[in-house]
Amino acid sequence: MKRISFAVILLLIAGFTVVAQNDSKSKSILDQVTENAKTFKTVTAAFVFSMDNDEMGIHEKNEGVLKMKGKKYVVDLPGVGVQIFSDGATIWNYMTDGNQVTISNIDDSESELMDPANLFSIYEKGFNSKFVSEKTVNGQPVYIIDLYPGSDEQDVKKITVTIDKGTMMVGSAELFSTDGNVYSIDVKKFETNKNYNDSEFVFNKTAYPDVEVIDFR
Repeated sequence: MKRISFAVILLLIAGFTVVAQNDSKSKSILDQVTENAKTFKTVTAAFVFSMDNDEMGIHEKNEGVLKMKGKKYVVDLPGVGVQIFSDGATIWNYMTDGNQVTISNIDDSESELMDPANLFSIYEKGFNSKFVSEKTVNGQPVYIIDLYPGSDEQDVKKITVTIDKGTMMVGSAELFSTDGNVYSIDVKKFETNKNYNDSEFVFNKTAYPDVEVIDFR
């Protein structure tokens, strides 16, 4: 659940909305965010990722960096010693603790979630949207939109998205799961159209001496 929740929120950072049915105001706003995101060749975002569960006394916060190019992405969470690489077909999860990398093929559900090129195919499994409010946060006018799953079978209760009115980019998102966990992303820095080689999205074993490789493919 944590992995899928993180994937959904990362897509929201990148500006790719997974929405099925909408009220007219939220639809108009989300359409602008999506059209804006389509112009980006690459996305780079520095963010703070949090997971909270008050009932269980869990409060975790970690800084990270996302690089995305088409269906390829890299996520770096140095605070927990995790790096995730994907070339769109294969995913490498590297753990600093233990100097270990696991390799697996991306399954169909993960492929859909993390592939902006296939985003519109997710609509059948997507979210309904509702405009909540327009307000000022840290001196910036923003839109608040709630996303609700189209099916009760999903593990997500609601995602609350904050969109910067000036840039029409997602500034933060909160995902409320049915198990009581709340996952939050707060984007601190956002850059687009930086040049990345495809090799940067593949785990380079030679850069990690004596790494233990566990291949599940």
